[in-house]
Amino acid sequence: MDPAQRFALLAETLSTRPGVGPPGAGGRRGFGSAALTVEGSIFAMLVGGALVFKLPRHRVEGLVTAGTGLPFAAANGTPMREWVALDHGTPESDLALAEEAMRFVAGSRRA
Repeated sequence: MDPAQRFALLAETLSTRPGVGPPGAGGRRGFGSAALTVEGSIFAMLVGGALVFKLPRHRVEGLVTAGTGLPFAAANGTPMREWVALDHGTPESDLALAEEAMRFVAGSRRA
């Protein structure tokens, strides 16, 4: 299953949850236009053929070290420490990371 199909499955599964906005919600353009949001903040998106999740820095570092994820960089090449890109995975592993990202982002908004 390619990343776009995996993202579509995540969007279908998660967009029915309270506080979660589907891709395109809020009229976003450019960065985050293909993104899932929780309480208005992006937690998962599809960028350049990869699923990208916002997670705590130590978690991103662990996924990169394990070879599960790749560092995600902004368009100007600046690494984004709390974002990890995955070009492969399974619907089950994607859902687990998306749920973790959703909790992280929702918790960050409350802090």
